[in-house]
Amino acid sequence: MATKKFDQRALDYHQKPRPGKIEVVPTKNYSTQRDLAYAYSPGVAIPSLEIVKDRRNAYKYTNKGNLVAVITNGSAVLGLGNIGSDASKPVMEGKGLLFKIFADIDVFDIEINADHPQEFIETVKRIAPTFGGINLEDIKAPEAFEIESRLKAELPIPVMHDDQHGTAIISCAALINALDIVEKKIDQVNMVVLGAGAAAISCTNLYCDFGIKKENVVMVDSKGVIRKDRASLTPQKKLYATDKDVTTLEQAMKGADVLIGLSGPNILTPKMLQSMAPNPIVFAMANPDPEIEYPLAIEARSDIIMATGRSDYPNQVNNVLGFPFLFRGALDVRATAINEAMKQATVQALADLAKEPVPETVNVAYDKTRLHFGRDYIIPKPFDPRLITRIPPAVAKAAMESGVATQPIEDWEKYREDLAYRVGGDSKKTVRLIHDRAKGSPKRIVFAEAEHLKVLRAAQIVQEEKIGLPILLGDYRKVASLMQTLDFDLDQVEIIDILSEEHQGKKKAYAQYFWEFKKRRGRTLYDSQILMNEKNYFGSMMVRSGDADAMISGYAQSYPAVIKPILSTSERQVNTRTIAATNLMITKKGPLFLADTTINVNPSSDDLVKITEMTAQTVRMFGYQPVIAILSFSNFGSSQFPQAEKVSQAVKVLHQTHPDLIVDGPIQSDFALSNKLLSGGFPFSNLNGKKVNTLIFPNLDAANITYKLMKELNGTLSIGPILMGLNKSIHVLQFRASIQEMVNMAAVAVIDAQAKSSEESCTLF
Repeated sequence: MATKKFDQRALDYHQKPRPGKIEVVPTKNYSTQRDLAYAYSPGVAIPSLEIVKDRRNAYKYTNKGNLVAVITNGSAVLGLGNIGSDASKPVMEGKGLLFKIFADIDVFDIEINADHPQEFIETVKRIAPTFGGINLEDIKAPEAFEIESRLKAELPIPVMHDDQHGTAIISCAALINALDIVEKKIDQVNMVVLGAGAAAISCTNLYCDFGIKKENVVMVDSKGVIRKDRASLTPQKKLYATDKDVTTLEQAMKGADVLIGLSGPNILTPKMLQSMAPNPIVFAMANPDPEIEYPLAIEARSDIIMATGRSDYPNQVNNVLGFPFLFRGALDVRATAINEAMKQATVQALADLAKEPVPETVNVAYDKTRLHFGRDYIIPKPFDPRLITRIPPAVAKAAMESGVATQPIEDWEKYREDLAYRVGGDSKKTVRLIHDRAKGSPKRIVFAEAEHLKVLRAAQIVQEEKIGLPILLGDYRKVASLMQTLDFDLDQVEIIDILSEEHQGKKKAYAQYFWEFKKRRGRTLYDSQILMNEKNYFGSMMVRSGDADAMISGYAQSYPAVIKPILSTSERQVNTRTIAATNLMITKKGPLFLADTTINVNPSSDDLVKITEMTAQTVRMFGYQPVIAILSFSNFGSSQFPQAEKVSQAVKVLHQTHPDLIVDGPIQSDFALSNKLLSGGFPFSNLNGKKVNTLIFPNLDAANITYKLMKELNGTLSIGPILMGLNKSIHVLQFRASIQEMVNMAAVAVIDAQAKSSEESCTLF
């Protein structure tokens, strides 16, 4: 990825369609004069007077209980240094975005123009009544220690400097598990800490809370080993000054069990790692480039347990595993502080979670057959859905037990349900999981309409993000010209001009292949040769013959015009002649699969059985356990009308042939999606107490109208239609799909290709 190109797109991302990454969204109705009278004058005076009576009522009548301030002075921003308050704002907005998407916490980012700790502290204290908690960010040491310490002592709400404690919490959980794997006791290991800033000091403090002996720690800064005989040490560095006979990093590494890196890139050498004790634990956490590159470290020591701050290697130490959930738990019990007990509870919850079986959604997202506790998996993945239901309760309990909770939780089961609901419909997270899964094993994907600028831009994103390997079909000169407009490197992708002399041999071969399986269905060889001049026929034959793994088309053509050549050239999956489509709708209640949305006009009961089976397989492909409602205008036999009867027959067959599949019907859509309605009216249904994530419709009218209404009226993100029943990954875009929709469908096509490849080797799930 060219730096100049990336830089410009980063600027575009932050500027368009409106500047910045976050906004304020109303949470109450405001459509009528009556609503406005409640929202402001005169109705707003009533809660204000209630707060005068009891200041705690601010949590009851305002957003204070779910509002965190992300505050900085810009003195130590990422690897950029002291860039000032204005320049730090994009980073603080980004932090606010992470709070929201991972834990549904609202954030105001506040950048304070104050270099002196006293000025900063006074400013924060004056604005603190607005917030339920304060996240300090990117403040340089040693001032960061004083600022956090004083604000924690002087404010009655949770305060935490994430740069100090976030990395400490995540890496401590990883360290506990790594030591467990290599069977070393924490109070007996020798540790080298490379770096002596706020994060390094905080990490070491927390490790000591869990059993590391201070006398077993050697800390190294830019001047060398921090020794007791060095002059002018800060109070924080004095804690870890050693009297051992070592002065250099190389000397300190000899025989060490653990290396904690919080410094800069490429400081460690293979020779240093080779001098460590057996089964060394190395956390090289400098970002974006670690103290030693992961491949180099693995080559130097085959017995190493390695962690970095990077997502492209195992064991990523990522602060997002901690701070959103830590604040979530603190806010939910209205804690007056974030104390050591709450941080330790977060550590233990993370360490314990990594030892449990990993949900299929996580395995699928990270393209792993089975993640399991071991050298390459010592901490959970950032998109593990269990984080939101495990860490906040642990934090809340610790707050209650340590006496800082002012609103204890009584119903823990309901609390966990509420937590799961908070982020259940986060569409961006679901898209990220799909993209990450595709990136795990990119496939060759044909873009059959590459002469369109938006299609090319989608292909460019797919290539740059390593989602797939684009193959572009179109007139070479036209495609090349458009690529220059986009600064899309011609050397990075394959362009196939099917009318050029260069590809006549391939076209003839495809025509011959096509004719071989169509010659007894009225096709002549000449007919086949003519058809190969059409991109959808040519592209589909590329996939069928193995010259590509997947194809998407349909941006500029009607659905029937695209589906006909696909169905003419493609083989069906084993044991099915039915082709159908499902749309993945990302709703506020979570992912919802709808089928059949594009193919079968009036499916029979047998068709419904096949559509249900294929949709269940697709749902599993994305890592979800299918819970299926087959819809009708009636509930469980209340109507004898043929349209309802065919659904009843399909359900009967499915119950007999797939007793382990959670499916029921006929059922009306509101009963399918409401456990309250279902349990009250039809307690016998096997959908009771379960969250339906798949809806099978009785006809095309209902399915197609529903998904398009949801998409346009509710702004629901739709991914699809996803074709089912073919033995290769070929998918049809929605007409005039957006660039992002095309990128999403390309990722789905790659995942489908991955799954179909696995099917061939009998290892799909």
